[in-house]
Amino acid sequence: MSTMTEVRTENRWTNVMQALWTGVGLQVVCIVLPLLDLWVFGSIGRNVESAYPEWGAGDVQLDRNAIVAYLVAVGGLGLAGWLGALWCAKRDRWVRASVTTLFIIGMSVLAFDAGVSGEAYDRIVPLWLGSALLIIPLFPGVTALLAAWVKAPRR
Repeated sequence: MSTMTEVRTENRWTNVMQALWTGVGLQVVCIVLPLLDLWVFGSIGRNVESAYPEWGAGDVQLDRNAIVAYLVAVGGLGLAGWLGALWCAKRDRWVRASVTTLFIIGMSVLAFDAGVSGEAYDRIVPLWLGSALLIIPLFPGVTALLAAWVKAPRR
């Protein structure tokens, strides 16, 4: 009688972790985008100016900075979510629950950010920026979600 032993050399959540690491990298891009807009593109400032043409430059700057700070803070929370899901995957605990919950929460917040309007704003976050911040983390998020729930084929 022979006994067959198999040594596991890789974590069962390897595909999930690859998607999550991709998400971490793209989340950094999502944090930098509002700052690039602040320093280079200026679309948030133009959006504030078009919503409130009677405001002075100081008021426009304050509102623009508040929008950018909010988007960077949401991006930072998103980064914490990606890293938290990675922590779960590395420890082989609550992977499906954490990936699913964080995906639903993250996409809900980003969809809200992309489409919310208020007072004189048609859309508080400019369309290109809101769409980019929604779509960029969508793909690694869906990939991580699928990798967490679909069993990998046996080799």
